[in-house]
Amino acid sequence: MSTNQRTHTNPPAPYVETSPYGYLYAGFRVDPPRRVPFVPRSSRRRQALSRYRDLTQQLKALDEVIGATVYRAVAIQPFVESPRFDVIVLIETTTPDTIAEVQAAPAFQQLNPDFVMAARNIRRLGDIDRSPSGTFLFNHFTSDDPDRALRYFDSVAGWFTHDAEVDDIALLGPIDTSPYVFINQVRLPGTLAGFVLDLMRPNFRNSVYRKMRADRIGFASIICKPL
Repeated sequence: MSTNQRTHTNPPAPYVETSPYGYLYAGFRVDPPRRVPFVPRSSRRRQALSRYRDLTQQLKALDEVIGATVYRAVAIQPFVESPRFDVIVLIETTTPDTIAEVQAAPAFQQLNPDFVMAARNIRRLGDIDRSPSGTFLFNHFTSDDPDRALRYFDSVAGWFTHDAEVDDIALLGPIDTSPYVFINQVRLPGTLAGFVLDLMRPNFRNSVYRKMRADRIGFASIICKPL
């Protein structure tokens, strides 16, 4: 297939079976940058991260929790609609049915996030590798039609695996009412600079971005490092 053809027709995404776990996505605005995309160091954030790490250790001891990871943002897309979370905590529960029990736990209550979304996995490519050396992208998608947004994602997911060589993608769909139709977690395959260069290529604009605009899909990205 020629390069020109690939920029307009993405290959099918090699989806695998979705995860059976439940998820709690918690966002925090501790000390986010106001106008610049890159997140500078902050003593306030450093103290908050230490506290969140201690609380997630307590959450990991619960029978209902499979895992809990604290992420610090390194870059936040400077859009007006960006949630501006400079800290994210992602908790995996044994099933979606045990989410409420985890939310009621004292350690979760003490986290006191600015935003919480209870979710289930609705699309998956590979197993997310959450090793401390990784860099992660959280995309927050908005749309007035969740079904159309999901069809859009299905139509472009192949670009990320084929052209950007992304192996780990988990799409989290809200269980209850949420401003986001889904949040996409991606482990970047290489450096952040390399991924950004991929997004500047013409085939990204033709195969992904133009489709998103045509389908009236909004998004805001946060790039993070796990603690």
